[in-house]
Amino acid sequence: MSVWRWDIFCTVIDNYGDIGVCWRLARQLASEHGADVRLWVDELASHRRLLGRDGYEPVAGVVVHHWHPDVSPDASADVVVAGFGCRLPEAYVAAMAARSQPPVWINLEYLSAEAWVEGCHLLPSPHPRLPLTEYFYYPGFTPKTGGLLRETGLLAARDAYRSDDAAQAALWDSLGTAPPPPEVLRISLFAYENPALAALLQAWADGEREIWFGVPEGRVWKSVEAWLGAPLVLGRELRRGGLTLAPLRFVDQPRYDQLLWSCDVNFVRGEDSFVRAQWAGRPLIWHIYPQDEATHLLKLEAFLARYVEGALGVDAPVLRQMQLAWNVGDGIVPAWADFVAALPRWREHAEAWCQQLAAQRDLAAGLAEFAKIKLK
Repeated sequence: MSVWRWDIFCTVIDNYGDIGVCWRLARQLASEHGADVRLWVDELASHRRLLGRDGYEPVAGVVVHHWHPDVSPDASADVVVAGFGCRLPEAYVAAMAARSQPPVWINLEYLSAEAWVEGCHLLPSPHPRLPLTEYFYYPGFTPKTGGLLRETGLLAARDAYRSDDAAQAALWDSLGTAPPPPEVLRISLFAYENPALAALLQAWADGEREIWFGVPEGRVWKSVEAWLGAPLVLGRELRRGGLTLAPLRFVDQPRYDQLLWSCDVNFVRGEDSFVRAQWAGRPLIWHIYPQDEATHLLKLEAFLARYVEGALGVDAPVLRQMQLAWNVGDGIVPAWADFVAALPRWREHAEAWCQQLAAQRDLAAGLAEFAKIKLK
């Protein structure tokens, strides 16, 4: 086809999570698969820092639009992606059905490691009234799912960054902080508010090991400030015992990747940063998005069951306990002590896990292949 047109719709539910995934997907489809992408976002104004531009100009083959009730997009795309099951405008759906060849309609679901995902991936869902079929597309960790977002050359760029002193210096400058000393344990934190954080910070401050702790601007700042009893100020590091706490400036996605590559342990949340931490090949602690009736803990357990495959048997319970303590809020101090003692082995395992995932097809490539098959 002469023009490969995609519409991606995104409803922003949580800060930077849904839009972060959709923005990465849109850019990769444009840069690697020749797509002409329109990204429709319902709360664009609050996320322009993440997008990197004002949101209305073409960026890397993508045009970002503010999606609101007064906007009626034309249904001219070859492929339509509803990000995370968001509801498309009724007029848009009707226009899709009125075309001689309806577009490929894909519901991009949330990431899950649960076993049932493999059976639901690519299942069709006929519209109850219109001649349209929606297909469920599930990201995942196995070849029977849609895979994970991973740009071509990402791991090579990561490795090149780690050997480039100038690039690392530029990152710390952009974050508004001095480079951490090479001998300290470097930790990044991107999380929701967490009752376990105060006890963990106190343990770090009281511990014998020197720790540098970087906290990007976000919701968790309030929790850190409550423990400190003082406001966080960009550019002003704080010292408590063996802990150096660095408030970090909000940065775009490429520089956030570099922060993950620069740290020894990464605390991440939701879906987008969770996936990017896995490509960092370093130990991660996941703050999964809380759900009613603790169903999120079942998803956490499903991921941990896959993640610890191949790890030393004695270490698997250590990681499980650390992840549960962080997400439940109990027992974080002993869980951290056991986890950090096993850190060298977890670092080896994290890189092996990264390489295992990288051997699978990435999500954007899978979406493009599926769409082309359906358009034939």
